[in-house]
Amino acid sequence: MVARVGLLLRALQLLLWGVLDAEPAERVGRELRKEAEAFLEKYGYLSERVSRAPTSTQFSNAIREFQWVSQLPVSGVLDHATLQQMTRPRCGVSDTDSHTTWTERMSALFAGRRAKMRHKKRFAKQGNKWYKQHLSYRLVNWPERLPEPVVRGAVHAAFQLWSNVSALEFWEAPATGPADIRLTFFQGDHNDGLNNAFDGPGGALAHAFLPRRGEAHFDLDERWSLSRRRGRNLFVVLAHEIGHTLGLTHSPAPRALMAPYYKRLGRDALLSWDDVLAVQSLYGKPLGGSMAIQLPGKLFTDFEAWNPHNSQGRHPETQGPKYCHSSFDAITADGEQQLYIFKGSYFWEVAPDGNVSEPRPLQDRWPGLPPNIEAAAVSLDDGDFYFFKGSRCWRFRGTKSMWGFSQLCRAGGLPRHPDAALFFPPLHRIVLFKGARYYVLAQGGLQVEPYYPRSLQDWKGVPEEVSGALPRKDGSIIFFRDDGYWRLDQTKLRVTTSGRWATELPWMGCWHANSGGTLF
Repeated sequence: MVARVGLLLRALQLLLWGVLDAEPAERVGRELRKEAEAFLEKYGYLSERVSRAPTSTQFSNAIREFQWVSQLPVSGVLDHATLQQMTRPRCGVSDTDSHTTWTERMSALFAGRRAKMRHKKRFAKQGNKWYKQHLSYRLVNWPERLPEPVVRGAVHAAFQLWSNVSALEFWEAPATGPADIRLTFFQGDHNDGLNNAFDGPGGALAHAFLPRRGEAHFDLDERWSLSRRRGRNLFVVLAHEIGHTLGLTHSPAPRALMAPYYKRLGRDALLSWDDVLAVQSLYGKPLGGSMAIQLPGKLFTDFEAWNPHNSQGRHPETQGPKYCHSSFDAITADGEQQLYIFKGSYFWEVAPDGNVSEPRPLQDRWPGLPPNIEAAAVSLDDGDFYFFKGSRCWRFRGTKSMWGFSQLCRAGGLPRHPDAALFFPPLHRIVLFKGARYYVLAQGGLQVEPYYPRSLQDWKGVPEEVSGALPRKDGSIIFFRDDGYWRLDQTKLRVTTSGRWATELPWMGCWHANSGGTLF
C-alpha cells in the first residue's frame, strides 16, 4: 500500500518540481524509477540480478513488456499512464512468460494440429497442468461479512466457468478430506514470502499457485462484495485465480478474464476467446464436443439474485425481504419516518413500526426511473424525491418528474456514481457521499455549493463508501455499509454507536427474517 501511494505522490512531485526546480525533480525521478524497478522485479519483468543495476535499455524493455501485457501503448517510457497502471489493484501472480506463452498459443492456433501437439507437450514437460480431469476443491474460509451460502455459490459458479469450456470436472471435497485445490483468505504475511504478503485494500488482491501446489489465496482485509457495485467483486477474482490453479498464465488479450488486472463485469461473455483457447490447449474441449453457452458478466453483478440451484427445488436459506439477507442499492426516509429501500428494479416501504410491504416495481411509483439506482434522498422541506445513478439525477414530486427527464448532474460538479445521499436538516440541503469525500448541493440539487467537496473526516467515525444515510427524529444520522450501521450525533458530528442493522434496528423491517437467528 505504501509503495503504491509513494508512486503517485512522487509522480505528482515530479510534475510540480519539474516546473519549479530541476534538482528536486531529478531526485524524485530517480526515486520514482527505483520504485518502478521494484514493481517490475516483483511481477517478473526484471530478474533480481538485473534489477540491482538495470541499464536504460533493460529498463525500457521491461516497461515495454509491462505495457504490452497491460494493453497500454507500447513506448518503453515510464509515462503517467504506465505509472497509474502500476498503482491499480491487480492479481499478485507474476506476469513472467505471459508474452512467450501467448505467442506460442497464437502460433499453435494458426499453424495447425502439429503445433498444438507440441504446445501440449511443452506444458506436460513443465508440469504446469493436472494429469487428471476430475478435480476436487475446498473453500477453507471466507470473509465474515459475506453469507457462507452465497460465497459457496460463487465458488461453484467460478469453477463451472472453466468446466463449461473444457474437459475438466470439479466437485467440492468434504471438510475433513483432501482436496486438489484449496481457496483460503489470509491477512498480511502468511508464509508465502514477503512479495506475496497482502497489504490491505487495493494492491495485490489475491494470488495463486500452479497445479502442483493447487492453492489460491485472497486478501481477507479487502472489501469483498458479491451483490453490488461497491467493493471488489469476489466472483471475478475467484474465477481468475482458479484459472491460475489450472496452469493458465496472464493474458494480454482484450477483455480476458486472465488479464493481470481483473476484468469488470459487463455484457460480454465472462471468458474471452483467449481464455477458452488457453484452457482447451491444456485439457481439451468438453467431452462429446459440446460446450455450454457462455453467460454474460452482467448476470453476476448482483450475485445473490443469481441462484443456479433454484430450479432444483431448494428451499430458500432465509425468509423476509430480500434486502435483509444481502444488501440494498439505496435507502431514504420521508418526513413521517417511512423508509424506502431500493434494490434492483424494486423498492420496499417500511413503516416506522417495522412493518414492511411487498416488493414493488420502481416504474409503478416513479415512471422512467432506471433499476439499480445508487443514491436516493427525500427533501424534508417539500417532500420531493431525488435519485442519482452514474452521472444522471432525477427529481420526483409524487409520481411526476419535476424536470421532465433525467438531468446530467456532472455539469454541476456532482460526483459520478455517488455512494449515498442524505437530506441534512441543519443545512436544509442534500449531501452526496463519494468515497472519502462529501458534497453539499445547492437548492434544486443540480449544483455543488462553493468550497465543496470536503473530506469525510468532518463526520468523525463514518466509514468510506457508505451505501445509505438516514436522518432520524432523535437528531442522529444512521449510515449504512454492507451489513453494518454507524449512528452519528448531528450536533457533535461524531459516531457514537455502531452495529449490524438487520439484527439491531427493528424499524428496518427485518424482524421476521431475524426470528431464526443471525442473518450475516
